[in-house]
Amino acid sequence: MRADAAGQDPEERAREIALRLLTHSARSAAQLRDGLVARDVAPDLADALVARYAEVGLVDDAALAATIVRTRHGERGQARRAIAQELRRKGFSQDDAEQALAQIDGDDERERARELAAARWARLASHPPEVRSRRIVAMLGRKGYPPGLAYAVVTDLARAESEGG
Repeated sequence: MRADAAGQDPEERAREIALRLLTHSARSAAQLRDGLVARDVAPDLADALVARYAEVGLVDDAALAATIVRTRHGERGQARRAIAQELRRKGFSQDDAEQALAQIDGDDERERARELAAARWARLASHPPEVRSRRIVAMLGRKGYPPGLAYAVVTDLARAESEGG
């Protein structure tokens, strides 16, 4: 390969860029490829480099997708829908995304929504019930929970409080 104007081999430059990108944070194969192309690496060279890094395990979309699902659901309380959108945005394959999202079932999602809502319900104790309900439904909606589930959780919280529980 020919050296560029700065005298550096394009392959070596591409490897340096890729390693810098991966050192900063884990990335999907699509994100790494896009990052290389955005930094003026030839698309065919970027494809070859990403394929090689996937081959040696530096890029593992399935494992990264699974980690994203666990952390977004467990730490941020996001629902499957919101996590699926993030995985699509980051360029994960449909198969990798579906396998990763299989970690969360409907019961897990309902339980996490209840936990988030109960914590917020307690923090909003000084507000009127309709304000509390509206804010919690909105918060759950932003996290990707379906409106029906959000309203059901809030209704349960309000009923439990009115019954003295």
